[in-house]
Amino acid sequence: VISLSFDNNLLTEINGNELILGLGYRIKDLKFKTNVGGRSKIIKSDLNMRLDGSIRDNVTIVRYLDLDNSQATAGQTIYGLKFTADYNLSQAFTAIFYYDHTFSEFAISTAFPQTTIRSGITLRYTFGN
Repeated sequence: VISLSFDNNLLTEINGNELILGLGYRIKDLKFKTNVGGRSKIIKSDLNMRLDGSIRDNVTIVRYLDLDNSQATAGQTIYGLKFTADYNLSQAFTAIFYYDHTFSEFAISTAFPQTTIRSGITLRYTFGN
């Protein structure tokens, strides 16, 4: 994105690039033995796993046209790793495990690096067909 301001002769350039690599694997007919309500039951379903890695680079450059000066004013490099695994406990009930790790380094020296980690289990019940 490029924007030109005639008030102060500034050209602002915002550039972003992203690369994502994803892998997936399925274990067919994985069996679990449960003991719910005092009776034993065997659950058989597929375990679906997915791993995504990403790198995103953002930078904002301000160019002063009358002074022949360019300066990076914002931007960051973001590294991400996401893992999910889901298993159907029944036809309408699914258990999902997720892990999301994000690390960012900023292009300017006044901003600190940030790390975000999210993880958990989601239980999804689907109504209807």
